[in-house]
Amino acid sequence: MQLRLKVLILAVAPLLLAIAAVAAVVRIESRALAEAELAAVEPVLLAARKAELQHYVQLALGAVERLHGNGDDQAARTEALATLARLDYGRDGYFFVYDLAGRNLMHPRQPELVGQDLWNLRDPQGTPTIQRLIAQAKAGGGFVEFMWQRPSTGKLERKLGYVAPEPKWGWMIGTGIYLDDLADARARIDREASHAINATLGVIAGIAVVAALLVAMGGLALNLSDQRDAEARMRALAHQVVRSQENERARVARELHDGVSQWLVSVKYMFESVQVRLDALKHDDLAPAAASLARGITRLNEVLREIRRISHGLRPAVLDDLGLAPALAQIVGEFGTRTGIATECDADRDVHLPDAVATALFRVTQEALANAERHAGATQVRLTLGRVEGGVRLQIRDDGKGFNLAEVHEHPRGGIGLSSMQERVETLGGRFDLQSGPQGTTIEALFPEAALKV
Repeated sequence: MQLRLKVLILAVAPLLLAIAAVAAVVRIESRALAEAELAAVEPVLLAARKAELQHYVQLALGAVERLHGNGDDQAARTEALATLARLDYGRDGYFFVYDLAGRNLMHPRQPELVGQDLWNLRDPQGTPTIQRLIAQAKAGGGFVEFMWQRPSTGKLERKLGYVAPEPKWGWMIGTGIYLDDLADARARIDREASHAINATLGVIAGIAVVAALLVAMGGLALNLSDQRDAEARMRALAHQVVRSQENERARVARELHDGVSQWLVSVKYMFESVQVRLDALKHDDLAPAAASLARGITRLNEVLREIRRISHGLRPAVLDDLGLAPALAQIVGEFGTRTGIATECDADRDVHLPDAVATALFRVTQEALANAERHAGATQVRLTLGRVEGGVRLQIRDDGKGFNLAEVHEHPRGGIGLSSMQERVETLGGRFDLQSGPQGTTIEALFPEAALKV
């Protein structure tokens, strides 16, 4: 794993862990707050429902008392029961009326109970239901929790009732709510709290994602910036290395030309002077010495030519004195003379380039000609140098057998010269392109105007 990726992970991981911890704490605290809220709301809700039940019963008593003054007491009772039967609220909200002996006088949801004596009615636990309601009414009224069949479902459920006495007619009037309504209300509050908690966690998750993306983008931008800086430093270092190499080559070439070559020329002149004197003596015993001296002078001339060739190859003086176009024309001409390959050089002499670019193009040409001689089996080589739209282009084309670029790069020692050419060009901001096939090989180096301002 790269160091930059490790640093990015070390930056993002603590952030995500911190946000996860915050989310966990928020969830725990929110759930505790919701439970506390439920614990606080439930008694209030129960008290509100009790007050509501008590109020309903008081309204029912008021409606009954309004009929006390009627002349016919039985008719007043019948009208009062009919009125109470109509006073329902909700699906399971209704009033019930019993006399103090436990006989049901009115039940709008279960009319089959009307007229029945329910004094001994008990719930599954054996607790008397109607007796408890009547006892509470006789005590002045109040709340009673009991089990009763819910009309809408037919199930036996817990119910909270409020009963009050009607003393004139000896009735017990009451109403009630089923306690699962309170449970439903509690569950509704719990669902809303859970929804709010989940929404908060969603917001935290969104913040975590955005924060992680920002950190990742920042790390990526930093990596890209560092990578660009590193590439720029590498290009500058490569350029410095190439320039150092060229300077060293130029120094060696000057020493060979101005030092070793001049000493060898001096030695040659001395040998030639000796040869002239030997030839003037016309002595037969000196003939072998004169022949040996002639052979030595010939070998010395060959050494001088080789030194001049090496010196020229290291750094041709014409490149520094006259410029790139004459230097290219010279090495192309010498290449054709030495190899017998037909050559053509079309180099625009009006093209003026920075020294680094000119040197790079000269070295690319040297390498391309060497490849054409050693590997391509070419019969023709053509070089062109000139301005094109957007910059300066050097193109070297031969009609050799070509090669497979992928196979060359796969070879352990293959493609070194090609890589060197490409690095020279791209280090200076140029573009290097190579195409090869059975029809030949074309090498192209293009330097845009921006690279020519070096």
